[in-house]
Amino acid sequence: MGYDKGPSLAGARIEDADFSGARLHAPNFEGARITDAWLYRADISGNLEGLRLNGVEVAPLVMAELDRRFPQRAKLRATDPAGLAEAWDMIEDLWRATVARARALPLPLLFERVDDEWSFVETLRHLVMATDCWLRRMVNGIEQPYHPWALAGSWLSDPAAWGIDPAATPSLDEVLAIRRERMDEVRQTIASVTPDELERVCVPPQAPGHPDRPHTVVRCLHVILDEEWEHNRYAVRDLEALEARSG
Repeated sequence: MGYDKGPSLAGARIEDADFSGARLHAPNFEGARITDAWLYRADISGNLEGLRLNGVEVAPLVMAELDRRFPQRAKLRATDPAGLAEAWDMIEDLWRATVARARALPLPLLFERVDDEWSFVETLRHLVMATDCWLRRMVNGIEQPYHPWALAGSWLSDPAAWGIDPAATPSLDEVLAIRRERMDEVRQTIASVTPDELERVCVPPQAPGHPDRPHTVVRCLHVILDEEWEHNRYAVRDLEALEARSG
């Protein structure tokens, strides 16, 4: 399938380990139990579903605070065609402003990484991947949905098996053109979807790819919306650092 999860500590017990100043990128803590931890000034981002800290489930509190800071974020959870269309309008507006902001910077900076996160162009390529996974593969059932310039995380150890070119170096304009095509596909899907269609269970094709389990159409669209929202936040965060760097 092309997956390489790296060294596994599943079921391990780690005592008195010192992670001060460490960086853990894309770790899987599902079902993990951490006791007597020191999290002073720790910075954690990720999927917090079911996470409990000192007996308190954290996700609802974090969700409420994010909704307070960004009231428009509630649109991402729409479950009807009209609400999904409004959410997608919001996503397109966000990215239109973000791309304009990025274009004001010297072009080479858009290929540079901030704090070893994806560059601006790499972020756009990853969103192509997200659309190819959740719309083209799942909702549309395309056997080979991936654009060669799509970019996945390090979990995809053999991108060539999926038709992805890991050595590709497309320009900003080339990536934006593919992004425009993919975003138009999402818009067209949402414009034509019915309430009944939203509940249809999508079964992934047999060809290697992600996801590999069935999901409803509405679930697939929610993943796309979440990916677009979260990576826009990351992009804006990194653009602020690049703007400061460029003076």
